[in-house]
Amino acid sequence: MKTLYLECSMGAAGDMLMGALIELIEDEDKTDFLKQINSLGLPNLRVNVKSVKKCGIIGTRILINIKGKRADIAPQNIHVNTHEEKNYYDLNKNNHINIKKIETTIRQLQVSQKVKNNSIDIYRLIAEAEANVHRCHVKYVHFHEIGNIDALVDIIGVCMLIEYLNPEEIAVSPVNVGSGFISCQHGILPVPAPATARILQDIPIYSNNNIQDELCTPTGAAIIKYFATDFKQMPKMRVKKIGYGMGAKNFEIANCVRAFFGETDPRTKDTHTIVKLECNLDDMTGEAIGFAIDLLFEKGALDVFTIPIQAKKNRPAVLLTCICNEYKANFFIKLILRHTTTFGVRKNICDQYALKRKISTQRTLYGNIRVKIGEGYSVKKFKPEYDDIMKAARLNNVSFSDVNDVIIDSQRKEYEQNKPKI
Repeated sequence: MKTLYLECSMGAAGDMLMGALIELIEDEDKTDFLKQINSLGLPNLRVNVKSVKKCGIIGTRILINIKGKRADIAPQNIHVNTHEEKNYYDLNKNNHINIKKIETTIRQLQVSQKVKNNSIDIYRLIAEAEANVHRCHVKYVHFHEIGNIDALVDIIGVCMLIEYLNPEEIAVSPVNVGSGFISCQHGILPVPAPATARILQDIPIYSNNNIQDELCTPTGAAIIKYFATDFKQMPKMRVKKIGYGMGAKNFEIANCVRAFFGETDPRTKDTHTIVKLECNLDDMTGEAIGFAIDLLFEKGALDVFTIPIQAKKNRPAVLLTCICNEYKANFFIKLILRHTTTFGVRKNICDQYALKRKISTQRTLYGNIRVKIGEGYSVKKFKPEYDDIMKAARLNNVSFSDVNDVIIDSQRKEYEQNKPKI
């Protein structure tokens, strides 16, 4: 299984994550990446990479210049105005923009739709965390124009690199958040900053009292929370490449995010903690429920399904179940409450014993068909991808079962050939 492991023993920031990931791609691809990110459509932007040494280790530092100024020393990125809505408009005239403007900007960038969607969702995590901390609506959270472009480039860049690497699993270490206090527009705040702490809920974190500084930023926290499929110590993996993303500050310990990219054995036994979210729905149409199910899948739910039930007062209803990773439970609870009519969601924590999965492409007389293979616990299973079979059947004017049977027969023959002899 193609696996990306992020070691965050010195926290995480957007530029550090981008620096670590860019070291995992080939040199010619780095040139193409920089050309693309400098052609996003953001005015007066220039992104460069620089090799720097920290504690004897060479890594990549991301340098972002906007209008000829270093973005990492830009004004405070986030401001929250909890007063009258009139002040909200006045503030926007003073080089501040809100989340809607950011989303509009992202949709206009020259990147894939997947990168756009991921970037918008990551930004929403930051804005919602700030709004929760200050007990205000998301529309009152504003991002400084210069500081926002810095964060935007970090988020877009990481999303582009994740799309390029296309890992099947992204695991992250427990996150060192640092300690002490930081100064911001609202005053002196403890580390981790309240919004960062909010984003990092349900994620294993720790504090290193020897470093009196902020190690994990809101941008870094939102990126790893959004992309991580698991938080754990480094799994057994055959490492192919290692990347070092360097931070701007210097400490006695090398200030970097380290990225390992390689293969994990799908036969390795592993247990994951997942969450089952449930609610009863007796006042929604089938179309509205279908919309909610599609949205939950789109946002990364592991599974979503409904069961017909008989609710109170003998009303026919459905039981909506959403299964997700534990650290994304709050995210999906909000989605369910926002996009269904329920007034409450039940949460159950479960252990999942899952086969390690990989995708193999099978060549057939009907074309290439992807096959999902599950292996572990002395068990091996396979299942052809429905979309590929459907497409092949239509193109070749044959039945669904004709294509499916070819795959099944081929997989059985392969299994018989490779079956251990007793």
